[in-house]
Amino acid sequence: MSDLERKWYVIKTMSGQENKVKSYIENEVRDNGFQEYIGKVLVPIEKVIQMRKGKKIHREKVHYPGYVMVEANLEGEAAHAIKNVPGVINFLSEGKGASAIPIPMRKEEVNKMLGKIDQLSENYENISIPFLVGETIKVIDGPFTGFNGTIEKINEEKRKLELAVLIFGRKTPLELNFTQIEKI
Repeated sequence: MSDLERKWYVIKTMSGQENKVKSYIENEVRDNGFQEYIGKVLVPIEKVIQMRKGKKIHREKVHYPGYVMVEANLEGEAAHAIKNVPGVINFLSEGKGASAIPIPMRKEEVNKMLGKIDQLSENYENISIPFLVGETIKVIDGPFTGFNGTIEKINEEKRKLELAVLIFGRKTPLELNFTQIEKI
């Protein structure tokens, strides 16, 4: 570690190329001795579970598509090296063209971003909601497996659904997780 002060910068990248850009920058640091100038390179990733055809699909989703965060001191060749990485468009900067000056993130933004990354990595059970109120569903897990019902309310915060299920000819309210039902 060096005594050079590093700040966090945002790099605009081609969408979908964030992880490649991160890898290229890390290789550039290693191969060309930029460890003194370039520190961490981050692509905030959110792990989500989606329901497709009644099955849970685990996948990673880039939280800020088209952006990579880099901790760097942009003195010397460091800025030039980052700009020449394949997939990099430019730094988020003030001004245009050759006079553009990369703007470091404010301390509050950095703390928020780093806190958000920790929160995203801890929150694995983030499920996109493929259901709508009024939709007819089938229970696929739990003691009511095989019963059909209608969604009456969606609680995104708790990731639960309130359903009305016909049991012995009467509507019975149930509260189930998103993963316990599927669309009919």
